[in-house]
Amino acid sequence: MVPEQEATYLRVPPHADEAEISVLGAMMLDKEAVSKALQHLDHTAFYKDAHQLIFRAMMALFEEGEPIDQVSVIDRLKRAKQLDKAGGAYYITGLVEATPSSANVEYYAKIVLEKAILRKLIISATEIQSEAYEAKEAAFDILDAAEQRIFALSESRLKAGFKSFSSVLTQTFEHIDSIHQKKFHTTGVPTGIIELDDLTSGFQNSDLVILAGRPSMGKTALALSIARNSAVDYNVPVGIFSLEMADYQLAMRLLCAEAKVDSHLVRTGKLPQDQWRRLSEQTGRLAKAPIYIDDSPALSMMEIRAKARRLKAEHNIQMVVVDYLQLIKGHKAESRQQEITEISRSLKALAKELSIPVLALSQLSRAVENRAGDHRPQLSDLRESGAIEQDADVVMFIYRPVVYKRRTEEEMTLEDERKAEIIVAKQRNGPTDTVHLVFIDKYARFENLAPRREDMTGVPF
Repeated sequence: MVPEQEATYLRVPPHADEAEISVLGAMMLDKEAVSKALQHLDHTAFYKDAHQLIFRAMMALFEEGEPIDQVSVIDRLKRAKQLDKAGGAYYITGLVEATPSSANVEYYAKIVLEKAILRKLIISATEIQSEAYEAKEAAFDILDAAEQRIFALSESRLKAGFKSFSSVLTQTFEHIDSIHQKKFHTTGVPTGIIELDDLTSGFQNSDLVILAGRPSMGKTALALSIARNSAVDYNVPVGIFSLEMADYQLAMRLLCAEAKVDSHLVRTGKLPQDQWRRLSEQTGRLAKAPIYIDDSPALSMMEIRAKARRLKAEHNIQMVVVDYLQLIKGHKAESRQQEITEISRSLKALAKELSIPVLALSQLSRAVENRAGDHRPQLSDLRESGAIEQDADVVMFIYRPVVYKRRTEEEMTLEDERKAEIIVAKQRNGPTDTVHLVFIDKYARFENLAPRREDMTGVPF
């Protein structure tokens, strides 16, 4: 080992003894300091083992509603037979004496946190270096794992360890209470489709939502409508991976739907002056929407994960849309079914990692076309892999009767032509049902069948 490398390995990891002492002392001086410190720290943030033990003793007292001071902390450690490991009674008393005031506890807690992040970064870098030297995995797999480590560190700073059920229960009750205080009970990302939001309460964090349908049913149009409603009406940042259409094509669809102008007239340059003015006005409104589009073709799941992580870090996206699942480039598995299985599980993992809903579009098999009578899709029609159904938290099918009626040249009213259904065939944590809505073909626009309404903020959707 060269001297420079040896010196690196002999370095003492970053830490701040004085800041750790000040935090622990303040927590024993003032109960308000306990809550402030907890906003930033868990026991792993402390460098010294003794300080970790003392902090954990305080947390046990806090969860039991007991007072936190030097007497109670010493007693707790003594009963756990950890007092000597924590430095002894004299050391704990000294923490309080070394802390003249609890006023700056948050400032000291942030110093402790920063040092802990640096230590975790060093550990991650060492592991990455070791994996790169050993090269047991493919280079891009090592790169993906490295990026995931760094993203997890930057996103959550320090993840807490196990939580007691009592603390989880308290948080859950507060969450339920906040739901009931709202006029409109949507706990997830709102879709802007009234019946669908009533059924699902919005798309929930960490959920994989599959939107499937046969070609020409309007999968992309519906996904864009949901993205538009979330971003424009609720200011929810949305990331869209468009593997099929170019970004300007998506923008044109969104713009025509927003302005209610005929997309064919736009493409052919025959737009009347009044509609052109309407289009121009809506451009400014849509330009402010927090929608981010990536139209790179044939992306792999590794590339999608990497881009989604960056988008989450830079713009705090709250939902990802992938159009569509079968166009994602998979590893060279033994069969396409295995590739789709891997892609499906990776999309679910992405939703969990970023703690946001992922809306993935999917093609349906031709079995729908060959079915006699009712052509409404079923879960068995999901193309190429049963893993999609298994991994998804919500499975929705888009169905428009007009697509099949046109083939039989059956006479239809305007109302018949515009009928559309979202069939919620699976919802892991809720009921299944069919949502009815309207599709205006020339605008590529979905609308609620019921009258529009306002939530408590007054935003129509």
